[in-house]
Amino acid sequence: MNFALQNTLELVLVIGLGLLLQKKIAKQDLKGIKTIILCVALPAVIFVALLKIKLESSLLIFPLLALAFNLVMFFSTKYLLSGSLPKEDGAKKRSLMMLLPSLAPGLSCFPFIVVYLGDDSLALAALADVGNKIFVLIMLYMLAMHWYHLRSLKAIKTSSKSKLRDLGLALLNEPINMVIIVGLVLLGFGLNLESLPVFLQHTIGELKMIMTPLILLFIGMAVRIKGGEFGIILSLLARRAGITFVLSAIFVFLFPALSPALILLLVVFPQSACSFWPFAHMSAISTLEETDEQTKPTFDIDFAVNVLACSMPFSTVLIIGIFSFDQFFIDPMVLLAFGGAFVGFSFVPDAIKAWKGRTQSEPAGQYSTYASLNPQSQSSEDK
Repeated sequence: MNFALQNTLELVLVIGLGLLLQKKIAKQDLKGIKTIILCVALPAVIFVALLKIKLESSLLIFPLLALAFNLVMFFSTKYLLSGSLPKEDGAKKRSLMMLLPSLAPGLSCFPFIVVYLGDDSLALAALADVGNKIFVLIMLYMLAMHWYHLRSLKAIKTSSKSKLRDLGLALLNEPINMVIIVGLVLLGFGLNLESLPVFLQHTIGELKMIMTPLILLFIGMAVRIKGGEFGIILSLLARRAGITFVLSAIFVFLFPALSPALILLLVVFPQSACSFWPFAHMSAISTLEETDEQTKPTFDIDFAVNVLACSMPFSTVLIIGIFSFDQFFIDPMVLLAFGGAFVGFSFVPDAIKAWKGRTQSEPAGQYSTYASLNPQSQSSEDK
């Protein structure tokens, strides 16, 4: 069996095990698993990834491109992607603005890059992921805290200086951010993972190993997709993929001399699934709100879990399809065509909903017109 397909089946199988465990795991028990992920497993992964980086000035273009993509997708989510949700559903819109611009290439993209493009392309993708990590770990966390302070009744009572102090303390108290600081300090002194004692290397490596199965099990156990939400999420993910195809096509048009392997890397890397780290920030805000006085949450945690659960299989199937027809997807015109098709498909649920609303309102409008022209019939019915 193909390694890429085998890897996908393994991920789906673990999520399926999580689904089977839903009846045995109470919803409040998931908080313990989430705490282990956020405070132990994810920090270990980030620490190992940081200490493997070899910084070279000529390669800074890759993290800068990834960061630019994150920012473009953030504004696209604000003005294009979240338009399918009702105006009053602010919690879901804020959740989408955290999730859809983020990328999780480690789970949904890297295994397939190794198989189809090789180690050299994987190294470039890992370097590009540094820019993505800056966005999802730092920028999105600061944005989440900003939204929380704007809505929090407790924060309203405090001064701007105390808000900045609380934000700084919150950043330092997060295990993920503490690990980033320690990792950057070690890199500044020219140290890497091999510079640490052997027992510490093994301990961090073992903690790193538990992240992927824990996240997949957590998604399977926590997901509660409603029938109506599934259609909305699928259309949003299709719109996200379509916009990404268009952005990749524009870049290929601007730089036609790129090699086929680099073009494929630029196509598949932005198609990675939504990252788990923004969900970690939203969960941290949700924990703060448990002791707050406000009634409406800043984020919709259940909706965010459902987006994550749908994003991973959607992206992995899409990436496998791109690599399976690689000669087809290095053509920028094909990328533009697919981008337009995906964006068009994403608006089908909105069009169906508008059509149903129009057909349901027509009989009522006809009746009201008839009643206004025949006041005698209306008065007789009232009697």
